[in-house]
Amino acid sequence: MGGLVWFAKKRTGLDCLRKERGKTMKFHSFLIKYGEIGIKGKNRYLFEDALVRQMRYALKDVDGEFNVHKAQGRVYVDAEGEYDYEETVESLKRVFGIVGICPVVRLEDQGFEQLKKDVEAYVAEVYPDKNKTFKVEARRERKSYPLNSMEINCELGGVILDAFPEMKVDVHHPDIRLNVEIRKEIYLYSEIIPGAGGMPVGTNGKAMLLLSGGIDSPVAGYMIAKRGVGLEATYFHAPPYTSERAKEKVVDLAKLVAKYSGPIKLHVVNFTDIQLYIYEKCPHEELTIIMRRYMMKIAEHFAKQNNCLGLITGESIGQVASQTMQSLAATNDVCTLPVYRPVIGFDKQEIVDVALKIDTYETSILPFEDCCTIFVAKHPVTKPNLERIIKSEQKLEEKIDELYQQAIDTTEVIMCR
Repeated sequence: MGGLVWFAKKRTGLDCLRKERGKTMKFHSFLIKYGEIGIKGKNRYLFEDALVRQMRYALKDVDGEFNVHKAQGRVYVDAEGEYDYEETVESLKRVFGIVGICPVVRLEDQGFEQLKKDVEAYVAEVYPDKNKTFKVEARRERKSYPLNSMEINCELGGVILDAFPEMKVDVHHPDIRLNVEIRKEIYLYSEIIPGAGGMPVGTNGKAMLLLSGGIDSPVAGYMIAKRGVGLEATYFHAPPYTSERAKEKVVDLAKLVAKYSGPIKLHVVNFTDIQLYIYEKCPHEELTIIMRRYMMKIAEHFAKQNNCLGLITGESIGQVASQTMQSLAATNDVCTLPVYRPVIGFDKQEIVDVALKIDTYETSILPFEDCCTIFVAKHPVTKPNLERIIKSEQKLEEKIDELYQQAIDTTEVIMCR
C-alpha cells in the first residue's frame, strides 16, 4: 500500500475532519514554531523547556494522549492514538510563546516514488482550489537519504506542476509553502495556524493582578502573562454591598485568564469595614483615591508574601476620575513594588477588542457590581493633592491598622484553573 494510505490505516481514529475545506486529512503531529525564544542564545533551552511544560499543561485535559518533545531544535506534539483535533489546536493557540502551529502528516518512508504520490495526494486533498502559487521547501535531517534538499525541491515541484497545471511556482511570495522534512519518518505540512505569541509563562517572574469584575483588569493580566509573567490576583469583596454572585463573576474571569496564564491563586479580600470607615472619616470626593491606596497596600502585602515582583492594574489614563495622571501618582505613592499598567495608553474600544479575543468580555459585562462601583463619590476629585490625601488619611489612624490586619487575616484563597 502507499505510504499515506498505509499510515492512515495504521493510525486509526485520526480522521480529523477539516470542515472549512470539506475534506478529511490525517494529522498525526504538530510542529510548533516559536518567535523570540529563537534569539535567546545559550539560554534558549530554558525557554524551550518552559514552553514544553506549558504545552503539556495546556493539553492535559484535551481528549487524547500526546508526546510533547524537543528534537533537533524543534518542538513537536505527537498524537498517541485518537484525539480531538479542534480541541487540541484551540488549547495550543492559548500557549504563550507559540507563534505558529503546523499540522503535520507523518509518512512511513517507502521510497521517493511513493513520496511523490503522497505529495500529490496531499495537495489534491488539502487545496481544492488549485489556482495558487507554491514553493517546496525540503529539509533533510537524515543525510543518508538518496536525494539532497535541492533535488527533492525540484522533483516534488515537478510532480505538482504535472498533476495540477493551473498551479504556478513562486519562490519569493508563494500562497503555499509545502514543507517536506526527511527524518526517521517523513513530515509533510503546509499550514501555519497563528499562535498567541509572547513568551512562555514563568520565564519572567510573577506579579500580582488587582482583579475586579470589569473589562480592563482581566485584559491587563492577559497582556502581562503574554510577556512570560506568572499571575496571582487580589479581588476586593464588599459584602453585603456586593453579592456572592459578584465574587463568582471574578472567579470566572480568573479562570478565563488562567486558560492562558496557567493556574491563578486568587486572594479574595473582605474590604467592607475598611470602605465604611473611609466613608465615615474622609471627605467624600477623596473616597476613591484613598480606597485605591489601601487596595494597593493590601495587594502589595500579598505580592511580597508570595514572591511577586510587581503589581498589575487595568488602569488607562483618563478613563475615570481615579485614573488621571494625578490620581495614578497618588496611588503609586503607597507602593514600593513597581506597578505595571499594560493598557495605560489604550482607549476603551481597544481594551474591549482584546477582551472579546480572550472571551472575558461577556463575563465582565454581567450586571454584578463590585466594591469599586458601589462606593463611588458623586463628584470625585480628579486632580488629588497628595499632601491633602495623606492629611485626610490621618483621620483613619484610630482603627485603620486593625481593620487592615483583619482584612489580611480573613482573606480567602481560591485556586483558579
